[in-house]
Amino acid sequence: MFELDNKVAVVTGASSGIGRDAALAYAMAGADVCILARREERLQELQKEIEKLGRRALAIPCDVTEEESIKGAVEKIIDTFGRVDILLNNAGIAVSGGLEDTTVEEWDRSFSVNCRGQFLVSKYVVPHMIKQRYGKVVNMASVNAIIGDKHEQLYRLAYNSSKAGIVGLTTGMAAAYAKYGITVNAIGPGYFKTEMTDRMNKSFVFKARYNMLTPAGRAGENGELDGTILFLSSDASNYVQGQYICVDGGTSIV
Repeated sequence: MFELDNKVAVVTGASSGIGRDAALAYAMAGADVCILARREERLQELQKEIEKLGRRALAIPCDVTEEESIKGAVEKIIDTFGRVDILLNNAGIAVSGGLEDTTVEEWDRSFSVNCRGQFLVSKYVVPHMIKQRYGKVVNMASVNAIIGDKHEQLYRLAYNSSKAGIVGLTTGMAAAYAKYGITVNAIGPGYFKTEMTDRMNKSFVFKARYNMLTPAGRAGENGELDGTILFLSSDASNYVQGQYICVDGGTSIV
């Protein structure tokens, strides 16, 4: 039920962090993987790692804020593999700040990458899933879609809002496309040590507070999202639709 043999997976934001881990997890589960991100050199390195696992890989430089870039990438994927079975909408950025110090440009950039980007990639991938009457869409949101932080140094209102938008997008897509055999679900990671959380990684105060408040008492480790991603990307989740699953060590329950 969890095997992905002969499946084609697409991962955005694959050059580092969660996206990179997921691309390797897909390959180890048997899928061929199309990896999309802006940093081509890192994609080439990841492609070699995937190929060493015995799977095919296609590295495509792509900016999820640019519609033509996405359209061209999806066309190349279809030309190469003929189908897309799995889409992991993972590309994202974290903009820090409260109302007073978040600029309109930062607000718009956050929504452009985090929310609009997932809409655009889905816009060009989902029609192919409709044709084949099968597809798995996994949208990467955040635990910050449903929780905030009262500490001034950790305000991220643009991030909170754009990630909450992903949950809404997931619900709408799930209801609309279930009839075509497509499942659409979202994941809400808590604090993981990635490139995007570098500022928090360097803050002793933040890590001490997080460890104290989170039931697990620690940050997420590399690969600890893979199980949830693979579940939502495989036939094991065929009757799971429109859900938002927090993978956060219990942060959202206290």
